[in-house]
Amino acid sequence: MAEVLKPVTGREFWPVDKVILTYFTATGLMDLACWKGMQDAPVWLTWHVVGIALLLYEIKRPNFTSWIFRNWYPLPYVASCYREVQSLIPPIRNATCDRWLDGLDVRIWHAHPSLWLEHIYSPWLTEYLQVVYTLFIPAVLWVAFLLWRRRDYRNFQYYAFLIALGFLTSYVGYILVPARGPRFLLKHLEHIPLQGTFLFQQMQSALDRLERVAYDCFPSGHTELTILAWWSSQRVSKRLFKVYFAYTPGLIFATVYLRYHYTVDVMAGAVLALILIAASPWLYDQLRDRV
Repeated sequence: MAEVLKPVTGREFWPVDKVILTYFTATGLMDLACWKGMQDAPVWLTWHVVGIALLLYEIKRPNFTSWIFRNWYPLPYVASCYREVQSLIPPIRNATCDRWLDGLDVRIWHAHPSLWLEHIYSPWLTEYLQVVYTLFIPAVLWVAFLLWRRRDYRNFQYYAFLIALGFLTSYVGYILVPARGPRFLLKHLEHIPLQGTFLFQQMQSALDRLERVAYDCFPSGHTELTILAWWSSQRVSKRLFKVYFAYTPGLIFATVYLRYHYTVDVMAGAVLALILIAASPWLYDQLRDRV
């Protein structure tokens, strides 16, 4: 990761602001285009107006809340974008790409990878991998928390930019290639339903309730963002970098074993992460230098 200069302060637009404002504007226009076919379009369009206005106010009228708000607001804003994109997909795309993605998997492996892994099925392994998968968001946020606690605002702001960009680019992928995953498409082919030992069902049900009906397979955001968090963890310590290096392969394997993703989703997520790792320092500098 290239060195960035200093934490950005003052009334100028930060790089992460420009990314989020661009995304909000684009999806706001999509809300208008889908107004008749999108039941909650008025709600999302209202949020766009309020969200943009709030951000502009905090930028141009700094106050005692501005420092905290401007460093942490990408978290709720990007989370809301995930909800919105799930509402945008049905009126934009009237079919999913699951069969196409599964077909690519079969061409590569000559089998359905998530079902082939039934050969190593174990309730204990299922439980462990579900815990690993469920810890995805805490793992991504933990790097941010540690940078913030160390008052390393320079690297914190770059990390916030990188992670926000990572999430938002994955959302674009969800719109272009909507898919729900092999645990829905291939359920009728399962020989062994996944079962854990203690909390597997509760964790999976909780995630399902949070995501509702989600078209969030391609690319694998879990793969992409975990790689970004692993790469960025070196800014905290070498020890943390090693911990994330151990965690990341387990998370990636879990996405396929638990039937959440096709392997082509994982490959796309990994490629996207590598592109962002390589391109984001340059993009960050470009956006920072242009007020």
